[in-house]
Amino acid sequence: AYRVDYADEIQQEWIEGAATIGITSGASVPEELVQDVLDALATAGYRDVEQVETAHEDLMFSLPKELRVEMKATGDSSRALGGHVR
Repeated sequence: AYRVDYADEIQQEWIEGAATIGITSGASVPEELVQDVLDALATAGYRDVEQVETAHEDLMFSLPKELRVEMKATGDSSRALGGHVR
């Protein structure tokens, strides 16, 4: 296993002769960086991509109490509920 921050850190000898390459990333990793890795692997001959979901997460976190209080005081609940701000 190798950890890289950017696609240009992938070394050819790491993937030579590999039949399958697994990639994982954290939720905070920008999609663009993941796509850069996939593009680099495609350039190296690994073009077939299969997305596999290993865990379904639906955990949600509440806003901090201070923000909820401030939003309630100003009547601004639209952002907290995903609505449009006017």
